[in-house]
Amino acid sequence: MATKVQTVLGPVDPSEIGPILIHEHLLFDFTHPGKAGDKYAAITPENRWQIDYWSNRSPTNSHQFDRDVAAAELKAFSLNGGSLVVDQTVWGLSRDPVGLAHASSKSGVHVVAATGPYTARYQDSQTRDLDVNGLADRMVRELTIGMDGTSTRAGIIGEIGCSWPLDEFEIRALAAAADAQRQVGASISIHPGRNASACYQIVDILEQVGANLDRVVLCHMDRTHPNGDGIRPLLERGVNVEWDFFGIEQSHYWMGNVELPTDLQRLRQIKDLAAAGHGHRLLVSHDICTRTRMHRWGGHGYGHILRNVVELMRRLEFDDILIDRLLRGNPLRMLTIEED
Repeated sequence: MATKVQTVLGPVDPSEIGPILIHEHLLFDFTHPGKAGDKYAAITPENRWQIDYWSNRSPTNSHQFDRDVAAAELKAFSLNGGSLVVDQTVWGLSRDPVGLAHASSKSGVHVVAATGPYTARYQDSQTRDLDVNGLADRMVRELTIGMDGTSTRAGIIGEIGCSWPLDEFEIRALAAAADAQRQVGASISIHPGRNASACYQIVDILEQVGANLDRVVLCHMDRTHPNGDGIRPLLERGVNVEWDFFGIEQSHYWMGNVELPTDLQRLRQIKDLAAAGHGHRLLVSHDICTRTRMHRWGGHGYGHILRNVVELMRRLEFDDILIDRLLRGNPLRMLTIEED
């Protein structure tokens, strides 16, 4: 049976893909529902640092709609050696499949789009009213036919948005994601709630509804388990875990009272877990979801891991096998889908 990676420009042979970012956003709107403020205020050299420090609290920073900016950011990523970016912008976040196809075509970088809902508060009433079958049917349709009335297909399920405590809609979304996974074979990416117990509860639910945990990714280890405690038991359940705040190196976390790790601290956690035999289940990315983290607005851009973090890996004596797993092998395993 052949395998493929489903990109916005069509299926791609896995052998043609190099370094991958498994969790990013290129075209998106994370503005909190009901958030006050000028969504289109200018970001300038004078105000950029403070806006970035508070990240997506600023409405002007929490969206990016310009398809040509997305293409330029991808092109910069390719100049750092990057090959593919997964845009995990899902329902409720102004996903733009036509824009993703445009950016991919113009930059020459592969892009994978995502299906599924973000957290309940971002969904319209029609989506919130869907039952498990309705949610699963929509996901399967987007994985096999196309998204939002186009022929552009998704290649991954999620990031499925989960709050703390879980909303009833989000519990249905998890069951639907497992159903869609069984039908299509795609991996599931999870945005867990901001609580140390959140990931364990989510794994319990997914296991109960029959998800293939080997193809489940729990995101945001950086803020959910910032000192690394609690991650190994998740890996022992058979899921994959992801540090996706690379490039954010400040003690202040704008979404709660959490002391975030630095890039070196993230890598030390990864090295320890790899040494314990979990190297094949570890993933890294940036989760860029604000404009100030993009090159256009003075940020590190999508090439930061390739441009800077690989050197930190070598400083910590990561071997070539682990580096290759983090940059290509592990994310590729999550993206590869068998086809008839």
